[in-house]
Amino acid sequence: MQYKNKRINSTSRQNGFKKTALAATLAAVSCAHLTYAQESAGSANSEMLEEVIVKGARATIQTTIDIKRNSTTIVDGMSANDIGDMPALSIGEALESITGASSHRENGGATEISIRGLGPYLSATTFNGRNASNGSGDRSVNFSQFPSELINKLAIYKTQDASLIEGGVAGLIALETVKPLEFGKPRLQVEAKAGYQPNQQNITDSMSGDVGFRGSASYVDQFEFDNGMALGISLGYEQSDIAQPESEMRASSPSGSSLFACINDPTVTNRGYYQPSAGDCEDPTDGPSNSGDYNTEINPDTGEAYDAGKDYAFAPSSNSYRQNDTSDEREAFFAAVQFQPNDKTDINIDYQTSERIQAEKRHDLNFANQKRTTPGVTPENLVVSDTGAITNWVGETAIESNSELYRRDEDYTGYGVNVAYALTDELTISADYSFSETTRIENQMLLRTQSDNRNVFAEEVSQYRPLVQWDRDSGIRQYQITGFDITDHTLFSDRYRARIDSDVDRTNTIEAFRADFDWRLDGAITAIKGGVRFSELEYLDMGPTVRNEFEVTIGEHEFLSQVNQTCAIEFPESDFMATERDGALFTILDDQGNIAKEVNSWATFDTACAVSMLAEHTDNSTDFPEMPESKAGTTDVTETTNAAYIMADFDSDFMSKTIRGNFGLRVVQTDVTSIGYRTPYTIATSDNDILSLVPVEGADLERVEAGGDYTEVLPSINLIVDLREDLMLRGAIYRGLSRPEPADMSYQRGFTVSSEEDITELDELIQNVSGDGNPNLQPLTSWSFDTAIEWYPNQDTMLAFGLYHKEFQGGFETTRTTEEFLIDGQVVPADFDLTKTNEDASSLTGFEVTATHNFSYLPGFLSGFGFKASYNYADSDFEFEDSNYGDLTVRDDEGNVVYETDGIVEPGNVPGFSDHVFSGQLYYSVGEFDASLIYKYRSEYFQPYTSNGTRLRFVGDTGVWETRLSYYITDNVRLSLEGINLFDEPKRQYHYTRDNLGEVNSYGPRVFFGVKAKFL
Repeated sequence: MQYKNKRINSTSRQNGFKKTALAATLAAVSCAHLTYAQESAGSANSEMLEEVIVKGARATIQTTIDIKRNSTTIVDGMSANDIGDMPALSIGEALESITGASSHRENGGATEISIRGLGPYLSATTFNGRNASNGSGDRSVNFSQFPSELINKLAIYKTQDASLIEGGVAGLIALETVKPLEFGKPRLQVEAKAGYQPNQQNITDSMSGDVGFRGSASYVDQFEFDNGMALGISLGYEQSDIAQPESEMRASSPSGSSLFACINDPTVTNRGYYQPSAGDCEDPTDGPSNSGDYNTEINPDTGEAYDAGKDYAFAPSSNSYRQNDTSDEREAFFAAVQFQPNDKTDINIDYQTSERIQAEKRHDLNFANQKRTTPGVTPENLVVSDTGAITNWVGETAIESNSELYRRDEDYTGYGVNVAYALTDELTISADYSFSETTRIENQMLLRTQSDNRNVFAEEVSQYRPLVQWDRDSGIRQYQITGFDITDHTLFSDRYRARIDSDVDRTNTIEAFRADFDWRLDGAITAIKGGVRFSELEYLDMGPTVRNEFEVTIGEHEFLSQVNQTCAIEFPESDFMATERDGALFTILDDQGNIAKEVNSWATFDTACAVSMLAEHTDNSTDFPEMPESKAGTTDVTETTNAAYIMADFDSDFMSKTIRGNFGLRVVQTDVTSIGYRTPYTIATSDNDILSLVPVEGADLERVEAGGDYTEVLPSINLIVDLREDLMLRGAIYRGLSRPEPADMSYQRGFTVSSEEDITELDELIQNVSGDGNPNLQPLTSWSFDTAIEWYPNQDTMLAFGLYHKEFQGGFETTRTTEEFLIDGQVVPADFDLTKTNEDASSLTGFEVTATHNFSYLPGFLSGFGFKASYNYADSDFEFEDSNYGDLTVRDDEGNVVYETDGIVEPGNVPGFSDHVFSGQLYYSVGEFDASLIYKYRSEYFQPYTSNGTRLRFVGDTGVWETRLSYYITDNVRLSLEGINLFDEPKRQYHYTRDNLGEVNSYGPRVFFGVKAKFL
């Protein structure tokens, strides 16, 4: 068979597939803009010339205008005019520049994306039109997993139509790679970037060296055969090895049981800070530990909390600083084949794989007894805000120098096959199969060393708990330490403890099939579309940490001195936390209170060295323990979804105005199956008919199963009125849903057997049920109402204003329900408190403004300037109560109140919700030179913990500056310079309240210098 390697002339194939199949997706737009298209055709040559000239930021912004203008739904997005031209270092950074989008930042880069201030839980993401898996246990997508060099188009659908995959109340984020035949020209190119980070230069022998690297190569080509067949291929490869060093101030988080509201009232002396003897403030003098914190339960005699009116302070178990050296290695490969065997058939096959390894060397200085009160010292010096945040503390605390080696391996694989066939000129059918899988494995090796009265040579030269004072006058905690030199390795002399942890082993798989038809009609209804989709999501989390732990105490000081001297290292980083602190982080005082030294470092140890010596001494292994396939903490969820939709496109005239759009209905049915494991029991019956639960000796854990289901009907309508050729009015009404996180639908149940001796009824056998998860957790639904007016005076200018309102149905509450457990063939009922989706109603209202303009009409060099700016404001009355210190009402299945609290912390809003989101870009583009200065801002928001999503954590306001410069030294060679986080904007996190500073992450700026060369 003869063929020629050349660019395909799409004009010669007008009567073929591109007229039949591709017209299906463009019908509504084409009908509405027929006149505009005819006028445009007359000036095709001039427009083609302009497309060649316009490059860089101006060209990208023109694509954002085109995407928004030509969509039936309300959409914002961007596309690259060429492969590798996506204007950002990551997909997350690129999405942030889209109107209303903002990111949650980890390791200095944009990861999860919020839409219109609503968190990733309320959004959905598709990759080439298909759901993408992740490794975090929620439904967000870690966009840093995908290299921006291999993505060709990004879009955020803020309103929905019936054909879109459901799952995003806030919107749907769509990522697309190039289709080789549609790309329409051969291309072979390579790009290399060198990464520089100032903070990395301060680290001795950093994991990624002094300079990072990112490189990519891509190849696209098309082949047209003499028999009319056409074949296109696209290949892309990316490799990166960069550093993301991080300096941190930390405190115990509220995700576990390590942050308490301790009573700070001098009239209360049996618990809290005014106890007569030294001890932890949450431990009462006459009761069990951890039970003396502020009691929010309502006293039925007074109608108020038992501790109403008492002052309190939020006391963490520990405070610390962390020096962190990181390495981020990624290797990605994308491939696509597009084959048109005739003018009726279009076959697309695509494949993506990404392997990412994140490794960290961590060194912590930990003040371990921050809950401890020292009588006569701590309460008299405690300074507390009105909301319970401590800003000054004095007391006695053990000090630890801890080290960790952390590693995360995350692999993503996705592929799909799509076949479209034109049965007639009016009817096209298509089928699509897809597979997506993410695996994540996390391991840690930890070393703890601790202060003591003696050094490692058993000399009495120090204190186990030296006197420490800290305050937040500079914005972060800075310390005075009396009689203990934190830079002296020999003073960290006790309890050398090693932990070898297998922390995470997760697999998330999504497999789906869909079939669609598109029937084009004449008349006001221009097309009828419909289809079905079947998908199965499997989420397997092997459970909580499996640990191998061993330690050596100061009683073996001769051995510990060997470890101490052999494994001691110099503090790895100079100028630690330099941009955040005011003066020295640590001031060392002698016993008379005189300043002995001021430092920004502490004694550190080689983790692998010390752990290996400890393991050999105690006859332990340094291998990471294997996670068993089944244990009580395993999460094994399968979610099966069947969906069907029908939708009509319309285009008509009314009162001399063109009205177009679509309306449709999508029906979604979801079944959930959740598998858990628990200790097997038999029910024993004595001669006196007394019942008891007896564990089955030597048996494996018993596999148990529970489930849930729901069916939702999702109508939608999208409407466009063309007021003028350059002015359009949009409107949309639709019902959407956001599904619960897979990790929240586990079925983890364990029993405490009743200790009563005369049990005769089955419902008396279980004293209480412990566990987590609700397989029957229902989705959050909303009715959404959107309207927008958009003005497009020219190809560089857009002014758009949109209003939106969402009515949510569903919140989260704890319900005491009676679950039935099958034990030894009999049904045993028992009460259990679980999280349910309730029927509470809440709302969100907001508006967004987008403006773009290029000053090409100005004289001289000023003609190269342009800008893009967007702002989103939203307000919501949604309330998310903290499960420890919020207002809680626990009801039984009949709605009766069984437990109620009067909380002391204000509720959070919708997870990820920010009132204000802004993105601004000033660019200069003339000839071969292009430059942009970008600012991105989002106001504070509530970010749930993945490990415990019921506790409040707030992320503070963030404003980040970026810049991009590029220059074509020839038509085929471009130089680039990119920088993010130019002014070292930290991330600040607050625990329980918006002023209780829990964590500060300082990343420093990053700069990349790149060279890209095209060969075809």
